[in-house]
Amino acid sequence: MTAPDPTREAEAARGADRALRAAARHSGGRLAAAAVCSVAAACAALAEPAVLGHTLDLLLRQDPGGARWTAWCAAVIAAEVLLDAVTARLTGGVDARSTAWLRRLGLGRLLRAAPHHAARHSPGELSARLTAQATTAGAVPAAVVGAAVALLAPLGGLVALVLVDVWTALAFLAGLPLLALLLRAFARDSGASVGRYQEVQLAMAGRLVEALAGARTIAAAGTAEREQARVLRRLPELGAEGRETWRIYGTTMARTGALMPMLLYVVLGVGGVRLAEGALGVGGLLAAVRYAGLAAGVGAVTGRLAAVVRGRAAARRTAALFELPELPQGVRRLPPGGPGALELRGVRVLRGGTAVLRDIDLRIPGGTTAAVVGRSGSGKTTLAAVAGRLTACDAGRVLLDGVPLDELSAGELRREVGHAFERPALFGEDVAAAIAFGSGPAPTPQSVRAAARAAGADAFVRRLPDGYATALPDAPLSGGELQRLGLARAFCRAGRLLVLDDATSSLDTLTAREVERALTHDVRPGTRLVVAHRISSAARADLVVWLDAGRVRATGPHTELWRDPAYRAVFAAGTEPAGPLNTEPAAASGTGAAPAATPTRGPDPEPAAASALATAPVPPAGGRPGAQRNAGSDAATGAAPARAEGTDPESAAAASPRTGAAPGDGPDAGASAGTGSAAAGGGGRRAPGRETVR
Repeated sequence: MTAPDPTREAEAARGADRALRAAARHSGGRLAAAAVCSVAAACAALAEPAVLGHTLDLLLRQDPGGARWTAWCAAVIAAEVLLDAVTARLTGGVDARSTAWLRRLGLGRLLRAAPHHAARHSPGELSARLTAQATTAGAVPAAVVGAAVALLAPLGGLVALVLVDVWTALAFLAGLPLLALLLRAFARDSGASVGRYQEVQLAMAGRLVEALAGARTIAAAGTAEREQARVLRRLPELGAEGRETWRIYGTTMARTGALMPMLLYVVLGVGGVRLAEGALGVGGLLAAVRYAGLAAGVGAVTGRLAAVVRGRAAARRTAALFELPELPQGVRRLPPGGPGALELRGVRVLRGGTAVLRDIDLRIPGGTTAAVVGRSGSGKTTLAAVAGRLTACDAGRVLLDGVPLDELSAGELRREVGHAFERPALFGEDVAAAIAFGSGPAPTPQSVRAAARAAGADAFVRRLPDGYATALPDAPLSGGELQRLGLARAFCRAGRLLVLDDATSSLDTLTAREVERALTHDVRPGTRLVVAHRISSAARADLVVWLDAGRVRATGPHTELWRDPAYRAVFAAGTEPAGPLNTEPAAASGTGAAPAATPTRGPDPEPAAASALATAPVPPAGGRPGAQRNAGSDAATGAAPARAEGTDPESAAAASPRTGAAPGDGPDAGASAGTGSAAAGGGGRRAPGRETVR
C-alpha cells in the first residue's frame, strides 16, 4: 500500500473545509435561523433550573407569588420544547440544502471537466461520492453549529453553578480535565478510522459497478463466483474498520457516561453537606443539581463531534470532484456562414506524462470529409476529442473557421460541433427525446424523423411498441441500432463540423454505405472528421490523415497513400500485415504499365461489393498533388496500385482489373452509382484533381 502523502492530505483537508464553508454560506439564512433557535433553546434550558428552584422555595414558604412563578416554569419548559422542535426542522432543511449543493457542484464540475480527468475515478466511486459521501458531508454545517451551541448549555450551567455555590462548582470542575482528554482522543482516533472505512467503501463500490457493467461478460465466462469474491475481497477490512469506529465511539461514550454520573454524585454530596450547614437552601440544591446536569451535558457533545468528524472525512472525498480542472471556454462566436475549416497548429496532448499526440500540424478545408486512420493506440480518438473540444490540448491551438476553439462560448461550440461515438449513451424519456437531445432550441418532430431516416434508424424505430414515443427502457436495441440512434442525434443537430469517432463500427456494410450517402446528401453540409477502420471509409473520404505513434505520418487521398505498404498494413487484421503482399506486375496492354501492389490477403473483411467501393483510380498526371508526408515517414514505393480495395482473396478476384483499363474504368465502374465518388466520398462532389467513380 502506498504511504499517504501528508502534504497532499493537508491540501485535501483544506479543500474539503473550503467546500463545507461554501455549503454553509449557501444555506446561510436557514443555518442562522437554526443557530438562533438553538441558542434560544439553550437559554431556556439555562433559565429552567433557576426558575424551578425559586418557584420551589416560594411554594415551600407558601408565598402568594408561587402561582405566578409556576406559570413561568411552564412557559420556560414549553419554550424549550418548541425551540428544540423548530431547531430540528431547520437543521434537517440545512442538511438537505447543503447536500444538494455539494452534489450539484460536484456533478457540474464532473460534467464540465475533460473526459480523461473524470476517468480518474471509477463510476462506482463517483456514485458513492455524490450520494452517501455527499449526504454525510452535507450534515457538517449544521453539526458544527449544533456542537458549538451544545457547548453553550454546559458552559452556562457551569457558570450558574459557580453563582449558586462555588464549592459544588469546584467539585464538578475536578473531573473536566479527564473529560477533555477523552474528547480529544476520540476526535483523533475516530477521524483516522472513519477515513479508512470510507476509502474501502469507495473501492468496493467501484468494483461493484464494474461487475454490474460487465454482467454479460461475467455470465458468459462463468466467473460469477470469482467476481463476487473480487468485489467482496475487502469486506473483512471494511468490517474491521467499521468495528474499530464503533469501538472508539462506544469506548468514549462509556467513559464519559461513567464520568458524568460520578461528577453528579460528587456535586450532590457536596450540595447536601452545604444544605446541612445551612449555606444552601432546598431550591438552591435543586438548582445546583440541575446546573451540574447541564454542565455534564458536555459529554453529549461527543455524538455531535462524531458527526463532524465523519462529515469532514466524507467531504474530502466529495471535494476531490471539485478539484477536477474545468475545460475553459470563451465568449466568442464563429463568423456566420463559415465552411467549417479545421486547423490544428502544433497540437500536443499528454496523458500521464506521455505524449499521445505530438506536434500535430493539420489543416482540413471546409466541406471536406477527412478520414483519420492508424493502428490502435496511434491517437485517433484523442485527435477527434481535441478537434471537437471534448478535451484541451497541452500545447498548440485548434481553430475552426479561424477562431480558436478555447475562445468560443460553450453554446456556440456545441451548436456548431457535433459528435457521434462508437458506444453512444442515450438520454431522454423516449426515443424521440434521445434523438433530439442537445443544447439549444428543440428540433421539430419532422427534423427528428429526418435525422433518423438519414441514420438508417427510422425503420426499426417505427417497429418499436410506441414508435418514437417508446420509453428508452422499453426499447430493446442491438449495438448497431444504438449506434444508428447516436448518429441520428448527431445528424439532428449537425453543425459546420461533425466528428464521427468510429460511429459506424457496429453497422453492416450496406447500412454503413447508406449512412455515408445520407451524410453527404441529407445532413447539413459541413466538414466531417471520421475516425475510420474500414478501408472503404478511407477510400471514400476526400482526405486521409494517417496517424502513427501520435504523429501525422502522412496526409493525402487514399489512392496515393495506398502505394505505401505500411499504410496498407494499417488495415490488416492485426497490428501486423495480414499476409504477404503480391507485388507481381499487373498485366497491361502496351508499354509503361505501372506495376500493381495488390495484397493477396486483405485487411478489411468486407464483401466484394463494399470492396469495390474502395476502388480508387490513380490521379492523372495533371491532377492534385500526391500525398503530403511529414519528416520521418516511409518513402512511397512509387508503384501505382492497379486496384485499391485489396481486402481479401474473394474481393480481389471479384474486382480484378482489366488489361489496359483506364482510370475509373473497370468491372465495378457502376458499382457505386448514386453513392458518390469512391475517393471523395460524396454524391457527385469532386475533390480537386480526383476522378469520380460513377
